[in-house]
Amino acid sequence: MTRKFSTQFGFTLIELMVAVAIVGVLVAIAIPSYYSKVLKAHRTEAKTALLDLAGREERFFNTNNTYSQTPSDLGYGATAATFPMVVGSGYYTVSVTFTPYVGGATPVLPTYTITATATGNQTKDTSCLTFTLTSTGVQTSAPNTTACWQ
Repeated sequence: MTRKFSTQFGFTLIELMVAVAIVGVLVAIAIPSYYSKVLKAHRTEAKTALLDLAGREERFFNTNNTYSQTPSDLGYGATAATFPMVVGSGYYTVSVTFTPYVGGATPVLPTYTITATATGNQTKDTSCLTFTLTSTGVQTSAPNTTACWQ
């Protein structure tokens, strides 16, 4: 009498459930970490836009002896008619606050403050909702200045 041995290949249900549980734990850790890194990467877009706009303001000042609140004066296309305007991929809007020259016994020189404000999904980056750059070069952000401009 000959016996035939059958060998079965595959996974048991318990082995499959353990593998699913391990993958679930890894995903639960990885996705929030990845999402926070993406939000942090978008901050670079706001900082770049502020520094670019500040450079354009300074070039305009050298030619016209004043700053401008009109994007077309600063070299932006006709699509950006007024501030606030969306920059880059749309994660931030940028606006300019302008103080003109005031003459008199104690003249006040013109200044500007450029502010980038988070929009859309970027508002979930609660540690850096706004970035600000002034004509004197002061860089601030709200609510956390230290971490945002690094």
